[in-house]
Amino acid sequence: MNNKIIIINGPNLNLLGEREQSQYGSITFKELRKICINKSEELGLVTEFSQSNVEGELVNLIQNARKKFDGMILNAAAFTHTSVAIRDALNVFKKPIIELHISNIYKREEFRHKSLISDVVTGGIFGLGADGYILAIISMQKLLKNEDR
Repeated sequence: MNNKIIIINGPNLNLLGEREQSQYGSITFKELRKICINKSEELGLVTEFSQSNVEGELVNLIQNARKKFDGMILNAAAFTHTSVAIRDALNVFKKPIIELHISNIYKREEFRHKSLISDVVTGGIFGLGADGYILAIISMQKLLKNEDR
């Protein structure tokens, strides 16, 4: 089974626990990372967990992931709605990608309703809080398992 995944987090997610708890809950980024790594290990996945506030760094992470990882979970945060560069990098990945958002982007401001990446990813999870990461990890494990058939 393919078992190496990367979880990439975009801008301001390093401030989880401090910012807009009504949207993002009280979990900190450090706590979220620990929960994700633990769940991944439980499912037999080797996981890298990363974050950047810089669009170009996220593009580099995505591009470099092509040769190193079997799947990707991406919370592009605000770049979801603005970054053609991230979309183009994702389009070259050619492996399972899950788009993830802690909040429900479709229940927020109008400008957040448009995702530039939804049409190049395998699937998406929106509005389920930090639990969305756990669901994405479980889903990714199933996607990768099915690819071996």
